[in-house]
Amino acid sequence: GCPLTPLPPVSIAIRLTFVLQDWQQYFWPQQPPDIDALVGGEVGGLEFGKLPFGACEDPISELHLATTWPHLAEGIIVDNDVYSDLDPLQAPQWSVRVRKADNPQCLLGDFLTEFFKLCRRKESTDEILGRSAFDEEGKDVADITHALSKLTEPAPVPIPKLSVTNMVHSAKKKIRKHRGVDESPLNNDVLNTILLVSELSLHMDSENTWTSYTDAFAVALWRKWEKLANGSPDLRCCLLHQKLQMLNCCIERKKARDEGKRGSASDRSPGGASGDNPDKEKEFGKSWESWSDSEEEFFECLSDTEDLKGNGQENGKKGAKESVNLKPEGRLHPHGKLMLLHPGEPLYVPITQEPAPMTEDLLEEQSEVLAKLGTSAEGAHLRARMQSACLLSDMESFKAANPGCCLEDFVRWYSPRDYIEEEVVDEKGNKVIRGELSARMKIPSNMWVEAWETAKPVPARRQKRLFDDTREAEKVLHYLAVQKPADLARHLLPCIIHAAVLKVKEEEALEDISSVKKIIKQIISHSSKVLRFPSPEDKKLEEIIAQIMSVEAIIARARSLKAKFGVEKCENEEEKEDLQRFVNSLLEQPEVSVVGAGRGPAGSIIHKLFVNAQRVPAVPPLEEELRRSGSQEERRQGLQSEFPPPTGREVILRTSVPRPAPYSKALPQRMYSVLTREDFRLAGAFSADTTFF
Repeated sequence: GCPLTPLPPVSIAIRLTFVLQDWQQYFWPQQPPDIDALVGGEVGGLEFGKLPFGACEDPISELHLATTWPHLAEGIIVDNDVYSDLDPLQAPQWSVRVRKADNPQCLLGDFLTEFFKLCRRKESTDEILGRSAFDEEGKDVADITHALSKLTEPAPVPIPKLSVTNMVHSAKKKIRKHRGVDESPLNNDVLNTILLVSELSLHMDSENTWTSYTDAFAVALWRKWEKLANGSPDLRCCLLHQKLQMLNCCIERKKARDEGKRGSASDRSPGGASGDNPDKEKEFGKSWESWSDSEEEFFECLSDTEDLKGNGQENGKKGAKESVNLKPEGRLHPHGKLMLLHPGEPLYVPITQEPAPMTEDLLEEQSEVLAKLGTSAEGAHLRARMQSACLLSDMESFKAANPGCCLEDFVRWYSPRDYIEEEVVDEKGNKVIRGELSARMKIPSNMWVEAWETAKPVPARRQKRLFDDTREAEKVLHYLAVQKPADLARHLLPCIIHAAVLKVKEEEALEDISSVKKIIKQIISHSSKVLRFPSPEDKKLEEIIAQIMSVEAIIARARSLKAKFGVEKCENEEEKEDLQRFVNSLLEQPEVSVVGAGRGPAGSIIHKLFVNAQRVPAVPPLEEELRRSGSQEERRQGLQSEFPPPTGREVILRTSVPRPAPYSKALPQRMYSVLTREDFRLAGAFSADTTFF
């Protein structure tokens, strides 16, 4: 008969998969939160001044090891139910992937989520603390218009009795009359901790009287401490912070005015203040002498310009001749370089009023008012006059400090670019420097010219106040009084998100994960755009919180893997760097090859993990024992080499066969099969020569 055609060689690739689920031999390093405090609904489950971070449980649930023999010849191995030549330690290729825990509890993410829920609550302060919780018995509620005086007036009682702690404990006594002791939202220990930190802050920086409370609020919410700037409201801060800064400004202005009155009363002389005294501090102390707290004094400088026009000085030499004999007042110091054009005397820098500080909501309100004036000539003129209050005040101060001055003198000091100087040749042929006002200063009905004609020589201490601190303080206190707890949380939410971003950056710096660095940059870019607006959309805020939670989970998984692979305990620097790269690859890639397979540094550690897990096996149920009746025989034969039974087997058969006829071109053929405890699949990929068929 015909000779038999020899069968082509078959190449076999086998892959065994092992799953490690038992991490009992490793202690998860993350300290859990105070469950009793959190379950009890109390604030302060964690340390004050610090945001929580990390996972309460291991974020890595399983480790999958795939051992692969890519090229095995047919007939040289035995692999069946009772015996196997396939030793995982001898496999030439290892690869690993990790399975993440389903929804691990991460502290920072949970904190942000719960805080964001507070922003959506509808209860008022009265509904939480009880209506009229702070009302005094037998007395009407204090008028808010007297609040600033109470905040700044000298206290007749010892300072210790005015501490934050005593004031709040006094308030708590009143609250107990309206609600049960056990119903307080903060227990005594937590409240005392908050008061201790906030009171310490006030003692360390007594000038930041009210803005320090922003930090006290943030401490109660685990926000990081930060130095609060004194002075005008910082528009980069949240509106609540700006309001407290505004209140601080009002207190400082009121205190300075009161101190000036007391100082002027003790140092007053019949001749009055000397206009030639350059001592700024002394002049400032006397500058508030004639100011009043009456309601009639609280309007901008331009509110009575119509009455002042008839008494104002004219521009140029005429005004200079009329006022040259006036006594100078309100001088700060000589300019040093400039001289008055017409009298030829030194030009003095005047003491001026500080411009009124504004919060972002006041700026928005002012912009709306100015926009409603329209674009007509009358509206534009009115808009210019409303905006020139500070300019008029400075002109009056300048005239008082420099009798006989002219508009050109003021412009040379106030706006040098609007005074143009050039070198010319006079009648005698000498080169001299002459100057004149800029083109915009010469426009008819110029605001500067009108203001100069209206301005009278009045030093800053006798001018109407540009900044009505009493009225602004009342506005701030009323704003704080009507705030709901959810509104307060809304104001602090950008601060919390900012602190959370700083926290994840701090934690990432310890791990050095490139993928996390990229995500943090995205969070910063996204949050800076969203939080730029006063009322960001809830959906966008949820996206930012979700991004922060994902970063926290990645860092927690990195620490889990580093603990399991002993990265920090490795003494060999080269091996330590290899293990660090391996851990980072597991975080960023779905499956990672193990360098050196079972004989490399990472492979040795993986082998130990499986060995330790086998030493403390969990007791399987009876059905599992019956279903795996052959497992003891497998271990007796040394099938798994201290590894658990494989959860899956994958086999690939490859060969080249001429099809469909013996004289056809030999083409590759492939068959794939996978076998698990619950599944069996078989797939084939066959090719044929179609040249003649």
